[in-house]
Amino acid sequence: QVQLVESGGGLVQPGGSLRLSCAASGSIFSINAMGWYRQAPGKQRELVAAITRGGRSNYADSVKGRATISRDNAKNTVYLQMNSLKPEDTAVYYCNADIKRRSWSLGDSYWGQGTQVTVSS
Repeated sequence: QVQLVESGGGLVQPGGSLRLSCAASGSIFSINAMGWYRQAPGKQRELVAAITRGGRSNYADSVKGRATISRDNAKNTVYLQMNSLKPEDTAVYYCNADIKRRSWSLGDSYWGQGTQVTVSS
């Protein structure tokens, strides 16, 4: 069993900041890429940011310059720091990880349950 648990969401005023965390636990050999996605009401889920095990990252154009993704491989945890938040950042944010459960296995994609981020005054 593998579990991803997100935390850090909530209500933030426009221009504010927040930091999301996602910790993976369970039967894990190693974690390849990790990422954050979001889904606003009536819209498709979209990639916000992703990071490789080695630390290379990429971002959606909509958050470039405002978001920073990082990870702690020892803790199997990925973080998303978002600054200068806008109302259009309002969404449920989901953590995703490509996890190898055995040394010989390919990675499988796992999702967290999501955490609500609301940007409003």
